[in-house]
Amino acid sequence: MNRPPGMMDVAREAGVSHITVSRVVNGHPSVRPETRARVEAAIQKLGYRRNSVARALKSRRSSTIGVVIVGSELFELPRILLGVETAAKQAGYWVSLASRQGESTTGDLVETLQRLTDQSVEAIAIVADHPLAVEALSGLVLEVPVAVVMSGSVPNPGLSFVEVDQELGARLAVRHLLDLGHRHIAHLTGAPRIFDARARVDGWQAELATAGAEGTLLEGDFSAESGFRLAHRLCAAGTEMPTAVFAGNDQMAMGVLAAFAERGVKVPQDVSLVGFDDMKGSGYLVPALTTVRQDFAHLGSSAIELLVRMLGGDAAERQKIAPELVVRRSTAAPRVDS
Repeated sequence: MNRPPGMMDVAREAGVSHITVSRVVNGHPSVRPETRARVEAAIQKLGYRRNSVARALKSRRSSTIGVVIVGSELFELPRILLGVETAAKQAGYWVSLASRQGESTTGDLVETLQRLTDQSVEAIAIVADHPLAVEALSGLVLEVPVAVVMSGSVPNPGLSFVEVDQELGARLAVRHLLDLGHRHIAHLTGAPRIFDARARVDGWQAELATAGAEGTLLEGDFSAESGFRLAHRLCAAGTEMPTAVFAGNDQMAMGVLAAFAERGVKVPQDVSLVGFDDMKGSGYLVPALTTVRQDFAHLGSSAIELLVRMLGGDAAERQKIAPELVVRRSTAAPRVDS
């Protein structure tokens, strides 16, 4: 046979009609067990695989959800995709993945979305590390449900949005330091073009304003190197050293720990330190890092659950997932000099 085996080949091998083969392939209950076994044996013998493209054209259902990744600074992408794939599989869908790295334009994103819809995906999740993706969607109307993950929202009632509440996470971190007695809290932020960085700055500022406390803001890029560099700037600023530092993420916090070690600044005796993300291994830094935990797998699965509800006729919605403060040994009350 110089072509892939088809349903008719399976039917001849099993001695049944092609309708019976179709029922077995699609899990129809009205097939006798002995007939089903015979068909399955023929499928195994011939190596038959159903043509999902032809099936999609005929039924207008592909059982596929498209996932578009926009940007290159999604540190926790594997956990997000794990949540996406697990939830999609449980709902009976496959995942078709596409990506746009670097500074993609609005046109690039729209082209990617159109390619996915041309492949008959039934819904699309967009995972983005900066607001470009969202801004591109502000006036876009697609034929399939769309959920945007991680990158804020725009006034487009046809889209669903799901994100970890970054501003709340920052407020939890700062409130913890304020409750310990700190009144001067520095924030080392990631690049402001990234939605998460801006939201964490907003939370830091809001909590300081509520408490009437002092703050110092330094801009980095979410890397350990930038945390290292900014911590050295704090130490060399020639002004009063903050008693606490809220790092933009755990990688920056790692850089801060290294810089403070070089400068002889002890954590938490001299300066308390809080990170963000609760990345793997943060509990084994010295000292163990107080941080804000984001459930990225839940973030991914929530996006798929929103899309499935939209496919069932529900309206688009906006959903924020609350993060959790994890208190470890890198924070303590400020030292009182005698």
